[in-house]
Amino acid sequence: MNANNTLGVDAPVDDRYTIGVDYGTLSGRAVVVRVSDGAEMGSAVHEYRHAVVDRTLPGTGEKLPPDWALQVPSDYVDVLKTAVPQAVAAAGIDPGQVVGIGTDFTACTVLPARADGTPLCELPEYADRKHAYVKLWKHHAAQPHADRINKVAAERGERWLPRYGGLISSEWEFAKALQVLEEDPEIYQAMDRWLEAADWIVWQLCGTYVRNACTAGYKGILQDGSYPSQEYLRALNPDFAGFVAEKLEHPIGQLGERAGVLTAQAAGWTGLREGIAVAVGNVDAHVTAPAAKAVEPGQMVAIMGTSTCHVMNSDVLKDVPGMCGVVDGGIVAGLWGYEAGQSGVGDIFAWFADTSVPSEYTAEAKRRGISIHDYLTELAARQRVGEHGLIALDWHSGNRSVLVNHELSGVVVGQTLGTRPEDTYRALLESTAFGTRTIIETFQTSGVPVTELVVAGGLLKNQFLMQLYADVTGLPLSTIGSDQGPALGSAIHAAVAAGAYSDVREASATMGKIERGVYVPDPSRSKAYDALFAEYMRLHDHFGRGGDDVMRRLREIRRQAVAP
Repeated sequence: MNANNTLGVDAPVDDRYTIGVDYGTLSGRAVVVRVSDGAEMGSAVHEYRHAVVDRTLPGTGEKLPPDWALQVPSDYVDVLKTAVPQAVAAAGIDPGQVVGIGTDFTACTVLPARADGTPLCELPEYADRKHAYVKLWKHHAAQPHADRINKVAAERGERWLPRYGGLISSEWEFAKALQVLEEDPEIYQAMDRWLEAADWIVWQLCGTYVRNACTAGYKGILQDGSYPSQEYLRALNPDFAGFVAEKLEHPIGQLGERAGVLTAQAAGWTGLREGIAVAVGNVDAHVTAPAAKAVEPGQMVAIMGTSTCHVMNSDVLKDVPGMCGVVDGGIVAGLWGYEAGQSGVGDIFAWFADTSVPSEYTAEAKRRGISIHDYLTELAARQRVGEHGLIALDWHSGNRSVLVNHELSGVVVGQTLGTRPEDTYRALLESTAFGTRTIIETFQTSGVPVTELVVAGGLLKNQFLMQLYADVTGLPLSTIGSDQGPALGSAIHAAVAAGAYSDVREASATMGKIERGVYVPDPSRSKAYDALFAEYMRLHDHFGRGGDDVMRRLREIRRQAVAP
């Protein structure tokens, strides 16, 4: 394959395009982006046929235990077959003008596979085994395994533990793999590779398995070139000692590098040219920072959707309690990339709207032609700060940062017979802002300055919520200038992989989009929120730091009640 055919360097710069594919929780989105200026030319979305498998296993009807969340890998390939050609058609360009493709994924989303990349769930002998399927990021059933990982690491004084704020999450690679070993050792023995879905989909595109530096560092406990030792893994379980060497370890690809080129098979799926650049995989949150031109120290990017992930670069290395990790070059080369997050945000709002709103509210929203969320927001926005008399904890999906405990659960305090749905809805909105403030203040007190909050993701459309976040955090709030942040970020990485830019920071400067200072804190509301935040922190510490372990006890009672 000659260089011109691979990179398209014979084409004028304005005629070159890359494609970013963003794999979310329920769907995959493809966006066609012009290399010269980041203009988004066309997009398409494909909904996963199996969505999130959290009730019964496909084909068998087996009831899944609580806190399970699986997916089917063929749904990811279907995105390539449908959304990519549809996006190219919507863009009105010649597929031959596309010079590269990049992808990003929710994380940690992992799957067991054979040495050739075949997922175990696609083999007939394992199709009825729940541990053979993809474990989605929101699979929290490995919490007991995460607890043991943390306990043993703390007892041994493992040097990597402070890099993750002192706690490893049940969402990550090691906890989920240990769960497979201990609950279905046959599946564990059958898997040759324990793969991030972000790397698996790249493997399908270019025929080469490259383990990306982002997930390896943040989700795979790779620090300073090393994973946890065999001695440590043996202390967890003697049969787990060989996990890294036998199932996980693989050459690392740096962000923005080329993993390989598009195979003939993948070209047939997508309608693109065989041989174009395929970028190393990435995580949806981290890839968004370049899309928002937020790659300098102190710019915290909050990608707000079903959950929120907070990522930020810094030129200092510090141990920040409860963060999801700090990785050298984890976002862009030359800086320390930090990650924190909230396991539930948009999911909490959706749960409330689906389960706790009277029919007359739904009817009124329908009559006016607006969503129930818009209607509830409109009612909530009429209130003064504190008028509802409520405080909520945003733990309906557990707590990712700073407590790193998915046994925790949601709380609303202060409800009376006079409490209205909009009161509780506003308290839930505020609780997620308080959760973000907790994360920001933890960074600040740890010596990692946060100077700006940059928001991306679907919740950006709620202007009341955005102003609320500015008021609660006391920070100016900037917004990404794109509705397709992760996909744009993946397209930026594809442009680097294709050789159009020297590195991600250069590509970000040209192709990224940001609107600065869109929301500014209101001093009077910020002062009022300070009082509510103090109450939030009292509840936060009482239930989250050992004051009362009732949430964990209730989880255990539930598990026993639904056990077969």
